[in-house]
Amino acid sequence: MKHFVQRCAAVLTLLAAMSAQAAEPVFKAVAPLAPGASLNFPADFGAHPDYKTEWWYVTGWLNTAEGKPLGFQVTFFRSATQHDRANPSQFAPKQLIIGHAAVSDPANGKLLHDQRSAREGFGLSYVKVGDTDVKLEDWRMTRATDGSYQIHLDAAGFKLALKLAPSQPMLLQGDRGYSRKGTQLSDSSYYYSEPQLTTTGTVTSAGKAVAVTGAAWLDHEWSTQYVAAEASGWDWIGANLTDGGALMAFQMRSKTGAKLWSHATWRDASGKITQFSPDQVSFTPQRRWRSPRTNAEYPVATQLTTGSTVWQVIPLQDDQELDSRRSTGAVYWEGAVTLERDGKQAGRAYLEMTGYVRPIKF
Repeated sequence: MKHFVQRCAAVLTLLAAMSAQAAEPVFKAVAPLAPGASLNFPADFGAHPDYKTEWWYVTGWLNTAEGKPLGFQVTFFRSATQHDRANPSQFAPKQLIIGHAAVSDPANGKLLHDQRSAREGFGLSYVKVGDTDVKLEDWRMTRATDGSYQIHLDAAGFKLALKLAPSQPMLLQGDRGYSRKGTQLSDSSYYYSEPQLTTTGTVTSAGKAVAVTGAAWLDHEWSTQYVAAEASGWDWIGANLTDGGALMAFQMRSKTGAKLWSHATWRDASGKITQFSPDQVSFTPQRRWRSPRTNAEYPVATQLTTGSTVWQVIPLQDDQELDSRRSTGAVYWEGAVTLERDGKQAGRAYLEMTGYVRPIKF
């Protein structure tokens, strides 16, 4: 017994020494691109484990054969932990993979959503470098050599099996893919979008699979310091415009609700790209909705101004609040909206609003 206790003590001492020697990871900082440089494809379609946080974010509008509209969103997050990346053990939780998915069904007054998370490892959950290949147990998103994406997930209450095919070039956000999020250069991400993705597939709920067609929007961002210390959250919109154009706009908000930073990118029907600086972009609430679950008030209808153009943002349904406290810890509003310009429908979009329940943390 004495020798067993001594051996246990020796093992504990060794583990403590190994823990003390374990190095916390040092992540790369996002910085402005060198003159003439840009993002690197196809490699940048894949994961970037040298940065702390990353996500592949897909939103879109679908129509059933009967013309019934549905909104959907699928997000895969990669979050690096503080665990020593040099640890060779497969049990070491060096990367966390998190998934969110939702279907907005206004005809039935439903918002179906699910979330899950797992550590990377054992081939069960991973994000691969080199090209888009994300797996979270039985949730999967992959990119083919022709640029199309396949999404398959079996969520609580619904299933998605979708193909997203590009119909136009990708859209680099900010300065060739370097996207400022605040006054400090480090408050930033590398960021590109793929608008107007032609979408086909099936949505299954209540045991019934329904064929759908529509258009989707994909964002891919990676960063180490996404928000400034004084930021509480953001409002973001990605819109597939009716004329074939694309519009992305966001604002970062302080803990007082004031605008810290904003930006917008508009590619019009001719392909001309206009970047709007913080003083040219504003979100002005028009109508608020109070959540019966969290008591948070969200500006679900808002007026977006980009330069001299004014857009009216109207929700598909008011209640599109998502509770992800079991995974990312956040509660946020994310839902399908329409855009109007000069009183006419101008596009279909998704609006995301974070930090209205409590300041968001990464």
